[in-house]
Amino acid sequence: MRLRNIPGAREEMLVNPYVVHDPEACRGRWQEFFGNQNPIHLEIGTGKGRFLTELAAKNPDINFLGMEKYASVLLRAVQKQEALALPNLRFLCADAKDLEALFSDGEIARIYLNFSDPWPKDRHAKRRLTACNFLELYARVLSSQGALAFKTDNRPLFDFSLAQAKEACWRVEDITYDLHESPFAPDNIMTEYEERFSSLGNPICRFLAHPR
Repeated sequence: MRLRNIPGAREEMLVNPYVVHDPEACRGRWQEFFGNQNPIHLEIGTGKGRFLTELAAKNPDINFLGMEKYASVLLRAVQKQEALALPNLRFLCADAKDLEALFSDGEIARIYLNFSDPWPKDRHAKRRLTACNFLELYARVLSSQGALAFKTDNRPLFDFSLAQAKEACWRVEDITYDLHESPFAPDNIMTEYEERFSSLGNPICRFLAHPR
C-alpha cells in the first residue's frame, strides 16, 4: 500500500512538544528525560498510535516511546496524544536500524513489534524487523529481564520470526496462532491493522521472547 504524504508533517514533527527532537542526546538518560525511574517500553513502527496511546493510558507507571520513521504516519499518533496529553508517552521520528544511537545497553524494558512490514521477497529478509540482525540490536538495548512482544496476521512472517528467535538463541514463550481465542486475549490491546485484519477473519499470531 502506497504511503500518502501529508504536507507539513515533517515540519510538524520538528516542533511538536510530544516528539523528541534530539533523541541521540537522551541516550542513557531516558529516565532522566521522563523525570522518574519507571521502566521504558518502546514500540517500533507505532503507526497511527492507537495501541500505544491506550497502553500508556492504562499503565501510568511505565514510560512509553513510539518510534515511527514516516512523519505522515506519526502525525496521526501525535494528534491522538495531543488530545490526551499523557505524561508518560513521547514519540521518535526515527528508524529501527539506529537503535544503538538512541539507547544505551539495557535501557529498554520491553519492545513491541505490531504488524511489521513482512517484506515477503527472500532477498529482503534482512529488512524484516524480526530478522537476526535486528534481534541483535534489540538484545543490546533490552534490560536483563527485558522482552520483545510480537504480533502479526502474516503466518509466513510469524514462522520466520520464530525460526530467527531460535537461531539467535532467544527464549520464546506465550506462543499463540489465534490470539483473540487464547488465554492472552483479555490483556490484548488492538492496533488499527489488527482490528481490520480480525474483521476479515484473519487469526492473529503472537509471541513473547527474551534474549538469553
